[in-house]
Amino acid sequence: MKVYEVGEQGKPVLMLLPGTGCYWRSNFGKVIEPLAETFRVACVSYDGFDETEQTQFPTMIEETAKIEEYIKEHYDGKICAAYGCSLGGSFVGLMAARGVIHMDYGILGGSDLDQSAKLPAKLMTALMLPMIYPFLTTGRFRLPFLNRKLEKWRKAGDGYVDAFIGMMRGAGVDLSFITKESLRNQFYSDLITPLPDAIDPAGTEIHILYALKMGEKYRARYHRHFAHPVLHELDMQHEELLAVHPKEWVELIEDICRQK
Repeated sequence: MKVYEVGEQGKPVLMLLPGTGCYWRSNFGKVIEPLAETFRVACVSYDGFDETEQTQFPTMIEETAKIEEYIKEHYDGKICAAYGCSLGGSFVGLMAARGVIHMDYGILGGSDLDQSAKLPAKLMTALMLPMIYPFLTTGRFRLPFLNRKLEKWRKAGDGYVDAFIGMMRGAGVDLSFITKESLRNQFYSDLITPLPDAIDPAGTEIHILYALKMGEKYRARYHRHFAHPVLHELDMQHEELLAVHPKEWVELIEDICRQK
């Protein structure tokens, strides 16, 4: 695992945690420099997802422990905020629940927080991996009809599909260093790692960028897992604010972190 830092020492630390299968530079490339005007930005590059290492993604709990250890070693165990994009929100939730480190703000980017028993999770992983992995590493699906459907979505949409793909894998970025095993471990482990209910860490505010177009069921899910979540309701799709409107996303993150 690597952590890439941008911004002046002494500024409040904002940790960025990528989504499922996402390359850190693609996931947050549009917002790192603007954020660095206000924060010391620390962007996590997970085990198995960094081209400078020969590692495999282990489990959510093991990776969480590594992130916490980094925060303890480099920031005395305290940061201003952590933002988790999609799967990254699971890390934010786990850190809030475990209480090993302190963050003033835990921010989830519309994370689905899906959980499953081991057998259904294995079946889901076996179904999704053959579709996700080729697209992640080559930009193309193996099945022609999926590529045709993707082109149809691109042409009919407002730029969200292309922006989301760019956030996931970037343009012209060679992600062949990511192994199928790392993606499998990440996808499966996220499904089977339980997130407690009614998480309420002392001195930490939990904020959620709730993309309403994901569906109403997520509102109940957020209120189940967190005792006092602050929901920022957005009439958008999953992580659309970050992908399509990075300037507005930066402004919202800055506003959240000014509340204390």
